[in-house]
Amino acid sequence: MKLTLDLGVPSKQEWVDAVMNNFERFLQDHADCERKASAMAMSFVAKYPDRTEIIPELIETGIEELEHFQMVYELMQSRNIPLPKSMGEDPYIKQLIKLCHSGREERFMDRLILASLVEIRGAERFKLVEEALEDEEFKKFYKMLWTSEAKHGHIYIKMALTYFPKDAVYNRLQWWVDQEAQILNGLEIRAALH
Repeated sequence: MKLTLDLGVPSKQEWVDAVMNNFERFLQDHADCERKASAMAMSFVAKYPDRTEIIPELIETGIEELEHFQMVYELMQSRNIPLPKSMGEDPYIKQLIKLCHSGREERFMDRLILASLVEIRGAERFKLVEEALEDEEFKKFYKMLWTSEAKHGHIYIKMALTYFPKDAVYNRLQWWVDQEAQILNGLEIRAALH
């Protein structure tokens, strides 16, 4: 049983360059993404309380994402980088969510697969950031993060396989990989995780 997924396209070097050229802005966006990832895990618990098989893992994931937010915040504080007063919408996530089915069960599967895909993209991008950084404290932090995000990608696929047939999950996953690649290639490159 395959729990991992392959991304349709790699992130561009231009994205890495944008992040390195405005790392403070990237950290602010990263902090917000970790907060949203925690909220997303807990929203599954709120929307699907009958899915008791996955609730413990969702809670653990939500706590871990919140801990990542705390770590990013502490690094920002140590460098006198404030949290932003407000965060704009994430065009990547917004476009992906628009493609989700609307029926309760279909949307549940889509959101689990989408969560996996977003985590795997985050892992890929954190690895690129880690490789580009010179600051040892940040390098160590981003190495820890990309391995953690890759694990979360596996968790959400496993959750989908708990409730849906394997062929349905993997067929929909491939569709999502293709959609994500198109969306990513169409986005403006900016110093943000997505």
